[in-house]
Amino acid sequence: LLLLLLPLSDALLSLLLIVSSCSAAEALRVVSVIVNGMKRQALVHVPTSAKERPAPLVFGFHGHGGGMLNAARSFHLHTEWPEAIVIYPQGLNTPGKLTDPEGKKAGWQSYPGHMEDRDLHFFDAMLAEARKSYQVDVKRIYSTGHSNGGGFTYLLWAKRPEVFAAMAPSAAAALKELPLLTPKPVLHIAGENDELVKYAWQSKTIDFLKKLNQCGEGRAWSLNEHCTEHPSALGFPVVTALHGGGHKYPAQAPAAIVKFFQQHQLK
Repeated sequence: LLLLLLPLSDALLSLLLIVSSCSAAEALRVVSVIVNGMKRQALVHVPTSAKERPAPLVFGFHGHGGGMLNAARSFHLHTEWPEAIVIYPQGLNTPGKLTDPEGKKAGWQSYPGHMEDRDLHFFDAMLAEARKSYQVDVKRIYSTGHSNGGGFTYLLWAKRPEVFAAMAPSAAAALKELPLLTPKPVLHIAGENDELVKYAWQSKTIDFLKKLNQCGEGRAWSLNEHCTEHPSALGFPVVTALHGGGHKYPAQAPAAIVKFFQQHQLK
C-alpha cells in the first residue's frame, strides 16, 4: 500500500478552490492509494488536530456518473464538521444497474463479489492508511453516499459492519444486502418522487431497518424538524428524511447527516 500526494494541474487546482475554503483548516488534498496494482484517488480533509488527538472519520461516496469533486461540493461534510477527517473517494468506470450498462461512467460495485470487490478493497486501503497516518477515533467512523454511493454505503454496512458507528445513505435501496445487515443507527434520505431509485424500493428498505433495529412509532427528530426519528429498543434509531422531490441530493442533507453522526459512536 502506497500513499502519494499527487501534483495538481491548474484546472484541478481551480476545481479544488471551488469545493473548499482557502483556509488551511478546510483544505482538501488529492491523495492516491495503490490497491492490487491499481491507483485509486480520493479528496481528503484532515484537521490539524488529527495528528495529536483522535478525530472522527467520515467517508462520502458520490453517485454513479459523479466524482470526488462533485461529492465534496455537494456533501461539504468537511465544512459542516471541520473537526472530522473526511474522505471523498473517486469511483472507477462501472456498469450501472439502472443506467450506463456499458460502464462508461464512474461508480461503485453493486453487490458482494461484483467487480472482484475492487471497491471494498479500496475502502480497506483508505481506512488502513488513515489509521496509519492520523489519530482516528475508531469508535466514530461513518459512511454516507448518494444513489450508487448510498448503495455502496449499504454494502459497506453489510460487509464491514464492525467498522461503522452509523450510516447515512441517500436515494438508495438495499434489497440484496438486507439479509446481511446487523442493527446499526441509520439516517435514510429519500425522495418520494424519485424517478430512478423508486421510492417503493427505498420504503421497503426503511421498513426492514425499523424491524431490524426494533423501532417503535416515529416522532419528530429534535435536531431537524424535517426528519422523523424511530426510537429503537436496541439503542439504534432509524431516522428518515423524506422529501417530495426526486433523485436530486437535498441541500439540507449535509447538516442533518453530521448532526446524526455526532450523536452516535460504537458501544
